[in-house]
Amino acid sequence: MSGRTRGELRPRPSAKRLGLGVGLDLPWGKAIGFDPVSQCPTPKVEAFLRRCGDEFAYVFFSFQPKGPTRLTLPAYLPAYRRLVDCLPASKPLAFHQTTLNLGSVDEYPRDRVIAFTNELVAEFDFAWVVEDLGIWSVRGIPLPYPLPPYLIDESIGPIAGNIRETQARLDCPLHIEFPGFTDNVTIVLGGMDAYTHFRRTADAADAWVTLDVGHLLSYRWRLGHRGSELFDNLEALPLERCRELHLSGCTIHNDRFLDLHHGVLLDEQVELTERLLEACPNLVGVTYEDPRYDGSGALIRKSLRNLGRIRQAVETWSSTS
Repeated sequence: MSGRTRGELRPRPSAKRLGLGVGLDLPWGKAIGFDPVSQCPTPKVEAFLRRCGDEFAYVFFSFQPKGPTRLTLPAYLPAYRRLVDCLPASKPLAFHQTTLNLGSVDEYPRDRVIAFTNELVAEFDFAWVVEDLGIWSVRGIPLPYPLPPYLIDESIGPIAGNIRETQARLDCPLHIEFPGFTDNVTIVLGGMDAYTHFRRTADAADAWVTLDVGHLLSYRWRLGHRGSELFDNLEALPLERCRELHLSGCTIHNDRFLDLHHGVLLDEQVELTERLLEACPNLVGVTYEDPRYDGSGALIRKSLRNLGRIRQAVETWSSTS
């Protein structure tokens, strides 16, 4: 890191705009996931990829633990290879980790997780690895939903150290993702503005970031903002560091903002995405996370309208430089 001042961006990777990608969270033993017996994606997943894979510019898939199985490449590689075999050979790939636990300030061993991730990078040539900047486990016990980091000044240095050390040891770029703030699920400790904490952490770590549109809206909603106020204060975010946007299905019910990952995007997500496409100069891709589809692989009808709007906005952005 010598030769750059604190907060300075690392050298920029390829500036090619990839366009609209798709992200897949594939638990073991679910209809949309991996079959633990066959070691393959379920027929529903394969049908979707073969039917719709060409419609997306790139694909990421998330790490889901295979029960108590040891974290070794042979335990996961057959399933991941079969998944990738459903895609065109030239399709760019990325990986969503869930076990780096970068937002924790407690001691946490990452050696095996980093080695495992690098083994996957060698197999699949991931364009990047991303993980929500949150607390994923406490003293070795995984949490059902990652919590935001402690929103205090004292947490920024240790978390930035986690990010710097991890990035230095990974064989591809690391993105840190703005965490979620789901109503009645997320416990928030500390009073610092989450946008400010995220920017200061990213600057201290000299890190690339991913902005999840639903997560941003969920935070603003939690603060009591509604209507146009949901889109305020974007300048507090590290927009120049943003390489990727995420969009997953959200809903508003009984004045609660719920990040359900059910495939259906809100109008507010479309509007915020359009704003971020203009505001993030180093953006490479926009990822539609966790689509929902039927047994033939066709996307559910309710998802088509706003996904079409996102696709059009991303196509316009991709065609400009």
